[in-house]
Amino acid sequence: MKFVLLKSRGGNYLVVTENIAWLRDHENGQTKVGVIGGDPLLVSGSIDEVAATILAG
Repeated sequence: MKFVLLKSRGGNYLVVTENIAWLRDHENGQTKVGVIGGDPLLVSGSIDEVAATILAG
């Protein structure tokens, strides 16, 4: 199981990479991350930055 740290303005998340289903641009330079079996997470950074973090993690 591989975790990735996703930073958010309200706190940080450690997410299992295999549980990430989708990414979607959101307002104010944030990205929504769809998680299998849960609510989407709102994280800081553009969709490209978040994708790079997930792939590098």
